[in-house]
Amino acid sequence: MTNTIAPPSASGVVPKKGIFGSIGPAFITAALVFGPGSIATASAMGATFGYELLWVPVIATILMLCFVNIGVRIGLSTKDSILGTITHRLTGVVAIIVGIGSFLVVTSFQAGNSAGTGAAGQLLFGGDPRLFAIGFTIIGVLFVWIPKFYPALEKLMIVVILIMLVAMITTAIISNPDPAGIIGGLVPSIPEASVPLIVGLAATTFSVVGALYQIQLVREKGWAPTDYKIARRDAVLGTLILGLLSAIIMIAAAATLNPAGIAATSPAALAQILAPIGSWAVVLFAIGLWASAFSSMLGNSTIGGTMLAGVFRIDRGGLSSTPVKLCISFVIVLGGVVAAIGDVPLSGVLSFHRVGSVVLA
Repeated sequence: MTNTIAPPSASGVVPKKGIFGSIGPAFITAALVFGPGSIATASAMGATFGYELLWVPVIATILMLCFVNIGVRIGLSTKDSILGTITHRLTGVVAIIVGIGSFLVVTSFQAGNSAGTGAAGQLLFGGDPRLFAIGFTIIGVLFVWIPKFYPALEKLMIVVILIMLVAMITTAIISNPDPAGIIGGLVPSIPEASVPLIVGLAATTFSVVGALYQIQLVREKGWAPTDYKIARRDAVLGTLILGLLSAIIMIAAAATLNPAGIAATSPAALAQILAPIGSWAVVLFAIGLWASAFSSMLGNSTIGGTMLAGVFRIDRGGLSSTPVKLCISFVIVLGGVVAAIGDVPLSGVLSFHRVGSVVLA
Protein backbone atom coordinates (compact mmCIF):
# COMPACT_ATOMS: atom_id res chain seq x y z
CA MET A 1 0.00 0.00 0.00
CA THR A 2 1.27 3.46 -0.85
CA ASN A 3 2.08 5.65 2.11
CA THR A 4 0.03 8.83 1.74
CA ILE A 5 1.11 10.45 5.00
CA ALA A 6 3.16 13.59 4.43
CA PRO A 7 6.73 13.46 5.72
CA PRO A 8 7.55 15.38 8.90
CA SER A 9 9.44 18.63 8.65
CA ALA A 10 12.90 19.35 10.02
CA SER A 11 11.14 20.31 13.25
CA GLY A 12 9.07 17.13 13.27
CA VAL A 13 5.84 18.81 12.15
CA VAL A 14 3.62 17.10 9.57
CA PRO A 15 2.61 19.64 6.88
CA LYS A 16 -1.06 20.58 6.71
CA LYS A 17 -3.28 20.60 3.68
CA GLY A 18 -5.29 23.57 2.47
CA ILE A 19 -4.16 27.11 1.72
CA PHE A 20 -1.52 27.15 4.47
CA GLY A 21 -0.27 23.80 3.26
CA SER A 22 0.48 25.07 -0.25
CA ILE A 23 2.15 28.40 0.56
CA GLY A 24 4.58 29.64 3.16
CA PRO A 25 8.37 29.39 2.71
CA ALA A 26 8.65 31.99 -0.06
CA PHE A 27 6.31 34.33 1.81
CA ILE A 28 8.65 34.15 4.80
CA THR A 29 11.55 34.96 2.47
CA ALA A 30 9.66 37.92 1.00
CA ALA A 31 8.77 39.26 4.45
CA LEU A 32 12.28 38.95 5.86
CA VAL A 33 13.90 40.54 2.79
CA PHE A 34 11.39 43.39 2.54
CA GLY A 35 12.28 45.49 5.58
CA PRO A 36 12.36 49.19 6.55
CA GLY A 37 15.49 49.66 4.45
CA SER A 38 13.53 48.40 1.45
CA ILE A 39 10.78 50.97 2.04
CA ALA A 40 13.32 53.77 2.57
CA THR A 41 15.38 52.88 -0.50
CA ALA A 42 12.43 52.41 -2.85
CA SER A 43 10.90 55.66 -1.58
CA ALA A 44 14.17 57.54 -2.03
CA MET A 45 14.49 56.25 -5.59
CA GLY A 46 10.96 57.31 -6.51
CA ALA A 47 11.27 60.67 -4.75
CA THR A 48 14.61 61.51 -6.37
CA PHE A 49 14.45 59.91 -9.81
CA GLY A 50 10.73 59.48 -10.41
CA TYR A 51 9.95 56.44 -12.52
CA GLU A 52 13.42 56.20 -14.12
CA LEU A 53 14.67 53.28 -12.01
CA LEU A 54 11.56 51.12 -12.11
CA TRP A 55 13.52 48.56 -14.15
CA VAL A 56 15.69 47.69 -11.13
CA PRO A 57 13.13 45.66 -9.12
CA VAL A 58 11.99 43.96 -12.33
CA ILE A 59 15.45 42.59 -13.17
CA ALA A 60 16.20 41.82 -9.51
CA THR A 61 12.94 39.83 -9.25
CA ILE A 62 13.87 37.70 -12.27
CA LEU A 63 17.26 36.91 -10.73
CA MET A 64 15.66 36.13 -7.37
CA LEU A 65 13.19 33.76 -9.03
CA CYS A 66 16.08 31.75 -10.47
CA PHE A 67 17.95 31.49 -7.17
CA VAL A 68 14.86 30.73 -5.07
CA ASN A 69 13.97 27.93 -7.47
CA ILE A 70 17.46 26.47 -6.98
CA GLY A 71 17.00 26.69 -3.21
CA VAL A 72 13.66 24.89 -3.48
CA ARG A 73 15.16 22.08 -5.54
CA ILE A 74 18.01 21.57 -3.08
CA GLY A 75 15.67 21.73 -0.08
CA LEU A 76 13.41 19.06 -1.55
CA SER A 77 16.31 16.75 -2.33
CA THR A 78 18.28 16.88 0.93
CA LYS A 79 17.69 15.63 4.45
CA ASP A 80 20.44 17.79 5.91
CA SER A 81 20.48 21.40 7.07
CA ILE A 82 21.90 24.13 4.83
CA LEU A 83 25.43 23.88 6.18
CA GLY A 84 25.17 20.11 6.44
CA THR A 85 24.28 19.94 2.76
CA ILE A 86 27.19 22.22 1.85
CA THR A 87 29.54 20.08 3.95
CA HIS A 88 28.48 16.89 2.19
CA ARG A 89 28.52 18.34 -1.32
CA LEU A 90 31.58 20.56 -0.91
CA THR A 91 33.65 20.75 2.29
CA GLY A 92 33.26 21.69 5.93
CA VAL A 93 35.48 24.72 5.43
CA VAL A 94 33.16 26.09 2.75
CA ALA A 95 30.18 25.46 5.04
CA ILE A 96 31.80 27.44 7.88
CA ILE A 97 32.64 30.33 5.53
CA VAL A 98 29.06 30.41 4.21
CA GLY A 99 27.63 30.16 7.72
CA ILE A 100 29.74 32.95 9.21
CA GLY A 101 29.29 35.14 6.12
CA SER A 102 25.52 34.71 6.15
CA PHE A 103 25.38 35.41 9.89
CA LEU A 104 27.35 38.64 9.48
CA VAL A 105 25.27 39.80 6.50
CA VAL A 106 21.85 39.35 8.10
CA THR A 107 23.07 40.68 11.45
CA SER A 108 24.15 43.91 9.75
CA PHE A 109 20.47 44.56 8.97
CA GLN A 110 19.20 43.90 12.50
CA ALA A 111 19.91 47.33 13.99
CA GLY A 112 17.98 48.93 11.13
CA ASN A 113 15.07 46.52 11.61
CA SER A 114 14.92 47.20 15.35
CA ALA A 115 15.20 50.94 14.71
CA GLY A 116 12.35 50.61 12.20
CA THR A 117 10.03 49.18 14.85
CA GLY A 118 11.02 52.06 17.14
CA ALA A 119 10.37 54.67 14.45
CA ALA A 120 6.95 53.16 13.78
CA GLY A 121 6.10 53.26 17.47
CA GLN A 122 7.16 56.90 17.68
CA LEU A 123 4.97 57.81 14.71
CA LEU A 124 1.97 56.11 16.30
CA PHE A 125 2.34 57.11 19.93
CA GLY A 126 5.17 59.65 20.23
CA GLY A 127 7.98 59.29 22.76
CA ASP A 128 11.45 57.82 22.53
CA PRO A 129 11.85 55.42 19.58
CA ARG A 130 14.58 53.54 21.43
CA LEU A 131 12.11 52.45 24.11
CA PHE A 132 9.79 51.08 21.44
CA ALA A 133 12.74 49.29 19.82
CA ILE A 134 13.55 47.64 23.17
CA GLY A 135 9.91 46.66 23.67
CA PHE A 136 9.54 45.08 20.24
CA THR A 137 12.88 43.32 20.68
CA ILE A 138 11.51 41.66 23.83
CA ILE A 139 8.30 40.71 21.98
CA GLY A 140 10.39 39.25 19.15
CA VAL A 141 12.39 37.07 21.55
CA LEU A 142 9.20 35.84 23.22
CA PHE A 143 7.73 35.00 19.80
CA VAL A 144 10.74 32.79 19.02
CA TRP A 145 9.99 30.63 22.04
CA ILE A 146 6.46 29.80 20.95
CA PRO A 147 6.29 25.94 20.98
CA LYS A 148 5.40 25.66 17.28
CA PHE A 149 7.65 28.46 16.05
CA TYR A 150 7.74 27.73 12.31
CA PRO A 151 3.93 27.46 11.76
CA ALA A 152 3.43 30.65 13.80
CA LEU A 153 6.19 32.45 11.88
CA GLU A 154 4.72 31.34 8.56
CA LYS A 155 1.22 32.58 9.35
CA LEU A 156 2.53 35.89 10.70
CA MET A 157 4.61 36.52 7.58
CA ILE A 158 1.74 35.68 5.22
CA VAL A 159 -0.58 38.09 7.03
CA VAL A 160 2.08 40.83 7.07
CA ILE A 161 2.78 40.45 3.36
CA LEU A 162 -0.91 40.56 2.44
CA ILE A 163 -1.50 43.66 4.59
CA MET A 164 1.43 45.50 3.02
CA LEU A 165 0.43 44.41 -0.47
CA VAL A 166 -3.17 45.63 -0.15
CA ALA A 167 -2.10 48.91 1.47
CA MET A 168 0.57 49.69 -1.13
CA ILE A 169 -1.57 48.77 -4.14
CA THR A 170 -4.37 50.97 -2.81
CA THR A 171 -1.91 53.82 -2.28
CA ALA A 172 -0.40 53.45 -5.76
CA ILE A 173 -3.84 53.57 -7.38
CA ILE A 174 -5.01 56.58 -5.35
CA SER A 175 -1.77 58.49 -6.03
CA ASN A 176 -2.72 58.55 -9.74
CA PRO A 177 0.67 57.59 -11.27
CA ASP A 178 1.69 58.42 -14.82
CA PRO A 179 1.28 55.31 -17.06
CA ALA A 180 3.71 56.67 -19.64
CA GLY A 181 6.28 57.28 -16.91
CA ILE A 182 5.87 53.74 -15.60
CA ILE A 183 6.40 52.24 -19.06
CA GLY A 184 9.40 54.49 -19.68
CA GLY A 185 10.91 53.48 -16.36
CA LEU A 186 11.07 49.86 -17.49
CA VAL A 187 13.81 50.82 -19.97
CA PRO A 188 17.17 50.53 -18.13
CA SER A 189 19.02 53.77 -17.48
CA ILE A 190 21.44 54.92 -14.79
CA PRO A 191 20.96 58.57 -13.79
CA GLU A 192 23.84 60.39 -12.13
CA ALA A 193 24.32 59.58 -8.40
CA SER A 194 21.81 56.71 -8.56
CA VAL A 195 24.23 53.76 -8.24
CA PRO A 196 24.10 53.44 -4.40
CA LEU A 197 20.31 53.33 -4.50
CA ILE A 198 20.32 50.87 -7.39
CA VAL A 199 22.65 48.52 -5.49
CA GLY A 200 20.56 48.85 -2.35
CA LEU A 201 17.23 48.12 -4.00
CA ALA A 202 18.62 45.33 -6.18
CA ALA A 203 19.93 43.53 -3.09
CA THR A 204 16.62 44.17 -1.33
CA THR A 205 14.89 41.98 -3.89
CA PHE A 206 17.75 39.76 -5.06
CA SER A 207 18.90 38.40 -1.69
CA VAL A 208 21.34 35.52 -2.12
CA VAL A 209 21.16 34.65 1.57
CA GLY A 210 17.36 34.78 1.47
CA ALA A 211 17.32 32.40 -1.51
CA LEU A 212 19.82 30.12 0.23
CA TYR A 213 17.62 29.95 3.32
CA GLN A 214 14.81 28.63 1.15
CA ILE A 215 16.54 25.26 1.58
CA GLN A 216 15.83 25.29 5.33
CA LEU A 217 12.32 26.71 4.98
CA VAL A 218 11.27 23.99 2.55
CA ARG A 219 12.54 21.39 5.02
CA GLU A 220 10.71 23.07 7.90
CA LYS A 221 7.55 22.97 5.80
CA GLY A 222 7.91 19.21 5.42
CA TRP A 223 7.61 19.17 1.64
CA ALA A 224 8.94 16.15 -0.27
CA PRO A 225 10.29 15.89 -3.85
CA THR A 226 6.76 15.03 -5.01
CA ASP A 227 5.65 18.49 -3.80
CA TYR A 228 7.90 20.32 -6.25
CA LYS A 229 5.02 21.88 -8.21
CA ILE A 230 3.48 23.27 -5.02
CA ALA A 231 6.86 24.50 -3.77
CA ARG A 232 7.65 26.13 -7.10
CA ARG A 233 4.28 27.88 -7.20
CA ASP A 234 4.89 29.19 -3.69
CA ALA A 235 8.37 30.38 -4.72
CA VAL A 236 7.09 32.20 -7.79
CA LEU A 237 4.20 33.85 -5.97
CA GLY A 238 6.26 34.94 -2.96
CA THR A 239 9.10 36.31 -5.08
CA LEU A 240 6.76 38.21 -7.41
CA ILE A 241 5.08 39.81 -4.39
CA LEU A 242 8.50 40.82 -3.05
CA GLY A 243 9.41 42.58 -6.29
CA LEU A 244 5.92 44.06 -6.64
CA LEU A 245 6.10 45.70 -3.21
CA SER A 246 9.32 47.55 -4.08
CA ALA A 247 7.96 48.60 -7.47
CA ILE A 248 4.65 49.85 -6.01
CA ILE A 249 6.39 51.94 -3.34
CA MET A 250 8.65 53.46 -5.97
CA ILE A 251 5.67 54.29 -8.18
CA ALA A 252 3.76 55.86 -5.29
CA ALA A 253 6.80 57.92 -4.27
CA ALA A 254 7.34 59.03 -7.86
CA ALA A 255 3.71 60.14 -8.08
CA THR A 256 3.56 61.96 -4.73
CA LEU A 257 7.01 62.92 -3.41
CA ASN A 258 8.85 63.64 -6.67
CA PRO A 259 6.48 66.33 -8.04
CA ALA A 260 6.42 68.05 -4.63
CA GLY A 261 10.20 67.94 -4.28
CA ILE A 262 9.98 66.08 -0.95
CA ALA A 263 13.13 64.15 -0.01
CA ALA A 264 12.68 60.77 1.68
CA THR A 265 14.84 61.58 4.70
CA SER A 266 12.55 60.82 7.66
CA PRO A 267 9.60 58.57 8.56
CA ALA A 268 7.29 61.61 8.51
CA ALA A 269 8.46 62.48 4.99
CA LEU A 270 7.96 58.90 3.83
CA ALA A 271 4.43 59.00 5.24
CA GLN A 272 3.64 61.62 2.61
CA ILE A 273 3.53 58.75 0.12
CA LEU A 274 0.17 57.88 1.65
CA ALA A 275 -1.04 61.50 1.58
CA PRO A 276 -3.70 60.71 -1.08
CA ILE A 277 -5.45 58.56 1.53
CA GLY A 278 -6.00 61.52 3.83
CA SER A 279 -5.45 62.23 7.52
CA TRP A 280 -4.80 58.57 8.29
CA ALA A 281 -1.67 58.59 6.12
CA VAL A 282 0.82 58.67 9.02
CA VAL A 283 -1.01 55.95 10.95
CA LEU A 284 -1.23 53.63 7.94
CA PHE A 285 2.40 54.25 7.04
CA ALA A 286 3.50 53.58 10.62
CA ILE A 287 1.62 50.27 10.62
CA GLY A 288 3.24 49.30 7.31
CA LEU A 289 6.68 50.35 8.58
CA TRP A 290 6.22 48.33 11.75
CA ALA A 291 5.02 45.29 9.82
CA SER A 292 8.04 45.34 7.50
CA ALA A 293 10.49 46.03 10.35
CA PHE A 294 9.14 43.43 12.78
CA SER A 295 8.82 40.72 10.14
CA SER A 296 12.38 41.39 8.94
CA MET A 297 13.65 41.45 12.51
CA LEU A 298 12.22 37.98 13.08
CA GLY A 299 13.10 36.64 9.63
CA ASN A 300 16.69 37.89 9.51
CA SER A 301 17.37 36.68 13.03
CA THR A 302 15.99 33.27 12.07
CA ILE A 303 18.53 33.04 9.24
CA GLY A 304 21.38 34.40 11.36
CA GLY A 305 20.57 32.16 14.31
CA THR A 306 20.22 29.05 12.15
CA MET A 307 23.52 29.74 10.41
CA LEU A 308 25.29 30.43 13.71
CA ALA A 309 23.95 27.19 15.17
CA GLY A 310 25.05 25.38 12.02
CA VAL A 311 28.61 26.68 12.36
CA PHE A 312 28.78 25.18 15.88
CA ARG A 313 26.92 22.06 14.69
CA ILE A 314 24.08 22.50 17.17
CA ASP A 315 21.31 22.98 14.59
CA ARG A 316 19.88 19.48 14.83
CA GLY A 317 16.08 19.67 15.12
CA GLY A 318 15.69 22.85 13.07
CA LEU A 319 13.74 25.84 14.35
CA SER A 320 12.12 23.85 17.15
CA SER A 321 15.43 23.04 18.89
CA THR A 322 16.55 24.98 21.96
CA PRO A 323 20.12 25.70 20.71
CA VAL A 324 18.78 27.20 17.46
CA LYS A 325 16.23 29.30 19.33
CA LEU A 326 18.97 30.57 21.63
CA CYS A 327 21.05 31.63 18.63
CA ILE A 328 18.02 33.34 17.03
CA SER A 329 17.31 35.16 20.29
CA PHE A 330 20.94 36.30 20.44
CA VAL A 331 20.69 37.88 16.98
CA ILE A 332 17.44 39.66 17.88
CA VAL A 333 18.91 41.01 21.13
CA LEU A 334 22.11 42.10 19.36
CA GLY A 335 20.15 44.25 16.91
CA GLY A 336 17.96 45.64 19.68
CA VAL A 337 20.96 46.63 21.79
CA VAL A 338 22.60 48.49 18.91
CA ALA A 339 19.34 50.31 18.12
CA ALA A 340 18.80 51.19 21.80
CA ILE A 341 22.33 52.36 22.57
CA GLY A 342 22.81 54.37 19.41
CA ASP A 343 20.55 56.78 17.58
CA VAL A 344 19.67 55.09 14.26
CA PRO A 345 17.71 57.57 12.12
CA LEU A 346 16.33 56.87 8.65
CA SER A 347 19.71 57.71 7.12
CA GLY A 348 21.20 55.08 9.43
CA VAL A 349 18.69 52.50 8.28
CA LEU A 350 19.68 53.25 4.70
CA SER A 351 23.37 52.98 5.59
CA PHE A 352 22.95 49.60 7.29
CA HIS A 353 20.89 48.48 4.33
CA ARG A 354 23.46 49.56 1.73
CA VAL A 355 26.41 48.10 3.62
CA GLY A 356 24.65 44.76 3.93
CA SER A 357 23.62 44.94 0.29
CA VAL A 358 27.20 45.50 -0.92
CA VAL A 359 28.51 42.62 1.22
CA LEU A 360 25.66 40.41 0.04
CA ALA A 361 26.32 41.22 -3.62
